Amino acid sequence: MRKELPAVAAQVVEELQRSTPAFAAVSQRIGTEAARTAVEQALLLTLGLRPAPAVEHRRIPQQRRKPARVVTTMPGTRARQTLFAALADDRCVPADVLAELAGQAGWPLPRRVRAVVLAGAGTGDGPAPQLVPQPSPQLASQLAAALGQGLPGTVEADLCLLVPDPGPRARPVLEAALDAALGGRPAAVGHSVPVAEAAASLRWARRLLGLSAAVSGPGERIAFVDDHLSDLIVLQDESLARALSARWLRPLDDLTPRQSERLEVTLLAWLESGGAPEAARTLNVHPQTVRYRLRQIEKLFGPAMREPHSRFELELALRSRRLLARARLLRSRAHGTVRAVGAAVQPLGSAGRTARVNGL
Repeated sequence: MRKELPAVAAQVVEELQRSTPAFAAVSQRIGTEAARTAVEQALLLTLGLRPAPAVEHRRIPQQRRKPARVVTTMPGTRARQTLFAALADDRCVPADVLAELAGQAGWPLPRRVRAVVLAGAGTGDGPAPQLVPQPSPQLASQLAAALGQGLPGTVEADLCLLVPDPGPRARPVLEAALDAALGGRPAAVGHSVPVAEAAASLRWARRLLGLSAAVSGPGERIAFVDDHLSDLIVLQDESLARALSARWLRPLDDLTPRQSERLEVTLLAWLESGGAPEAARTLNVHPQTVRYRLRQIEKLFGPAMREPHSRFELELALRSRRLLARARLLRSRAHGTVRAVGAAVQPLGSAGRTARVNGL
């Protein structure tokens, strides 16, 4: 059995490194060979076997004692990479392990952080991703220095940064510093989270960067997750968003594209504004026109127009269809395959302008 233990210990270490971030962080500090030796000794003790010859002269203690923590020095760059990897991992890393990694990296753990993700070549759904040069590690370092205490790293080749959250009142300062440091390069800023949940801020910042043109338009260079929470929730699962639209907007299927567009933009404007006069101002049409269309909509949707839950899901369905159509159009442009998109799924703003031109 003793002859087989080294191979078993190596397999255990490999599995723990893959599945347990805390163990992976410790084994990276002390080295894989030292971790394998420690696991082998633990297996010997667990099986009641005598220790390895090198420690046979020691008496095995009868009571379990906390093993001494082995700490080795790490170069600053490697330590920061390890700390970023631990924070970017969705799995929970123990607080004491994070604190020790932060000490090795020389990066004091803030209470709350935000993620910053930089746009690179091919990032997002914009029509001309080739105009954005690929960000370099030097840019991340410069940005980290400009923001103060930034922790750079990569997630699936995306250049990212974790910065201490300055609080909601200091957001204009953060936005100005980002704008100055990035020089017009698109970026997405995640929501504020406790430092142990940094992976969530990274995940949603990357998601927003991929959808920024669809949810905010090309004019917004630095997009904040805080400003697009509802859109991100709606588009969290595009398959479910399409299913929601198909279920609630089925009464419009038998209409012509022009009729469907007219009623969709009117219904969404009414749901978002809360009244016919307000919807008329949004669409730039006469209130009586909106009331006439609403009577048509009520015939199609029936009692759903009077139930709060149904109105809520109708608004979600309409917004989902609008956002999905915009994202699909931008992807088509990015791939040079622009084709007509059904009028019924145009963004509200452009559809409203089209309706006015058509005299609707």
